[in-house]
Amino acid sequence: MSDYRGSWVLLASHPGDFTPVCTSEFVALAQRQAEFERMGCHILALSVDSLFAHLAWIRLIKEATGTEVHFPLIEDPTLEIARAYGMVDAEASDASTVRASFLIDPAGVIRLITFYPANVGRSVDETLRALAALQAADREDRLCPADWHPGAPTMPQPTMDNAGVLGSGLTDWFYNKN
Repeated sequence: MSDYRGSWVLLASHPGDFTPVCTSEFVALAQRQAEFERMGCHILALSVDSLFAHLAWIRLIKEATGTEVHFPLIEDPTLEIARAYGMVDAEASDASTVRASFLIDPAGVIRLITFYPANVGRSVDETLRALAALQAADREDRLCPADWHPGAPTMPQPTMDNAGVLGSGLTDWFYNKN
């Protein structure tokens, strides 16, 4: 991960190569990789499969869909990385439930974690929206409300002093939309 310090990273784990949902996710991520890159975010993928399985799967994805996967795939057959990131129970003997996304900021801090069951794929649209929200909130020192999208207004940080709390409208101190 130190090679990516200074950039945003999407670390996306998947239960296994050659599975329908995982394949659909890789196609979707690969097709939208340029959007992540424009936002200064590198994609890294991880599964418990071997490097050789990864290479064969990537080749078959290209043959089947015409989509080339250009982001790195990390092999984790010992579950060491998955366990370190809390993707599987420390006592688990397999990784059948590992489908997680981590958005990691340029300082190496995990800022967002999403977990999905093995039978439901992640939303690339939501991952991009969350990345944009994190970046906007940091840049503007403001908050992004529910369903925020790029270009929508952000919210100010709540006032935390007595004058701000007692001197404004009833909800302005914690829910100011300006």
